[in-house]
Amino acid sequence: MRTRTLDLKRQRSPSKNRRAERLYAKQLNSLAEHVGRLIGGFPPGDPSALPTIEDMLRRYAEAMTPWAERTAATMLNEVNQNDIASWRSTGLEISQALRREILTAPTGETMRKLMELQVGLIKSIPLDAAQRVHELTIKGLENGDRAKEIAAEIMRSGQVAKNRANLIARTEVSRTAANLTQARAKHVGSDGYVWQTSHDGDVRPSHKAMSGKFVSWDLPPTLDGMTGHAGCLPNCRCWARVILPE
Repeated sequence: MRTRTLDLKRQRSPSKNRRAERLYAKQLNSLAEHVGRLIGGFPPGDPSALPTIEDMLRRYAEAMTPWAERTAATMLNEVNQNDIASWRSTGLEISQALRREILTAPTGETMRKLMELQVGLIKSIPLDAAQRVHELTIKGLENGDRAKEIAAEIMRSGQVAKNRANLIARTEVSRTAANLTQARAKHVGSDGYVWQTSHDGDVRPSHKAMSGKFVSWDLPPTLDGMTGHAGCLPNCRCWARVILPE
């Protein structure tokens, strides 16, 4: 079967997905700041307060489900529209018939899975914070000499939650774009893509080694102990040069 390589990176507007990332990070950061305020309302390292903190954060995580769904849907829809626009802008690189097939690809199941993933990640921010406070409090009881240091770490819970929020925003916007591209490409018979990196000093050695290699959609590589396609791994800025059937 004859194939052609399609450079979606050139067609896609990175600034639009950066906008989606910024907005997603802003929403998740507001959540992380609230988590920090909730934890900061209790004496750090006080074991008697631990059950209340954990119960409060678990209840908060559950109560925020509708907000998490709305926040995730906003990000997913924006990235989806950007992906559609990138396929539409391929011009003469592919035929009108093929482009029409790509744009009508059934992406509903992909969007459903992405929505489920995002809601779980958003709710994990307060849940992870609760687990962190629990572990630090127990550590303080076991090592009284480090009580002040551990209390200070507990008070940093809001910043730690914000760091996680930013990581989620960076990774998940990229993962969403990559998954939607994969779904549309596979719908028209694409077997895989050529792995491309950002070609700068921040590219990890394992990702640099993948540059220019063909990757089957059905066989994502395992890099540094994590399995995933280009753009789907934590902090990954790589992208897929899609190979389409001629």
